[in-house]
Amino acid sequence: QVQLVESGGGSVQSGGSLRLSCTASGFTFGSYTMRWFREAPGKARELVASITEDGFDTDYAPAAQGRFSISRDNTQNTVFLQMNSLKFEDTAEYYCNAYRITGWGIEYDYWGQGTQVTVSS
Repeated sequence: QVQLVESGGGSVQSGGSLRLSCTASGFTFGSYTMRWFREAPGKARELVASITEDGFDTDYAPAAQGRFSISRDNTQNTVFLQMNSLKFEDTAEYYCNAYRITGWGIEYDYWGQGTQVTVSS
């Protein structure tokens, strides 16, 4: 059974930091690109950060660049999102995502249940 379990969300004042974690089970974690998305009320879900299977390459949305850092520990089947200098507009539900596409074009796409991040100004 595939599971992605996020933790680390909460309430923080503007300028503060949070570290989100997502622990995976039920699939070969090291074969998947891992991503963090967020969804604010009334807005579409958006990609925040991604990291390749081996952890060597990362990518960030412009809003996250320079403030957020994604990392992973394949020995612990866990991906992290370190969020610094948080702003009110970072308030959202944050979702962990595991994604893989095979050479045959078959996509695997798994989601966590989300963790709420609330930043007060």
